[in-house]
Amino acid sequence: MILGRIDKKIISIFSLIQVKTKIFFKQTIGVLEMKSLKETKRKSEIMFKGKLLDVRKDEVKLPNGNTSTREWINHPGAVCLIPILPNGKIALIRQYRYPVQSVMIELPAGKLDRGEDPKECAMRELEEEIGYRPNKLTFLAHIHPAIGFANEKMWIYLAEELEKTETNLDEDEFIDLMPTSLHNAVEMVWSGKITDVKTIIGLLWADRLLNDHL
Repeated sequence: MILGRIDKKIISIFSLIQVKTKIFFKQTIGVLEMKSLKETKRKSEIMFKGKLLDVRKDEVKLPNGNTSTREWINHPGAVCLIPILPNGKIALIRQYRYPVQSVMIELPAGKLDRGEDPKECAMRELEEEIGYRPNKLTFLAHIHPAIGFANEKMWIYLAEELEKTETNLDEDEFIDLMPTSLHNAVEMVWSGKITDVKTIIGLLWADRLLNDHL
């Protein structure tokens, strides 16, 4: 009787192992069959074309063979700068951002013109926005700030050895220069006073690179 009960338990254990093994291999095969997470564009339609960007609606083939739609913004790309002023402070700016209906604290930034090199764009934007030309420009990283709905790629540069020139703002652009110590700028990140993503990333890069020197 005891041996019979042991045999039944052993059979039950082996049956459970077989079931679990089948489930595992079924899931594994399913993953292998789906070889890639890539979605393939079947057709694309421009829903809106503006001065800065355009909005597109694509039909895509999913990894499992089904189809879906993706609405996204086509963006020319942009640069963001971490300018170190002659007094050692970070050149933050204050600017009203209409989409969020707020004055935002940011690092200087701007979009690329058609065919423009990111480094050339960085030089131009810094002079236009705050009236300084960098004699030393170091590429730090590039980021994708809105991957859920835009293809924007942004290059981040450290701008040093600044030479004073003149600002050249667009007629509808209004900016206040806000020189800030690196310590205070990073504190505004952690306190939630700065919420702009490019500025947060740029300041944390600066904190990592420059904290021992500023």
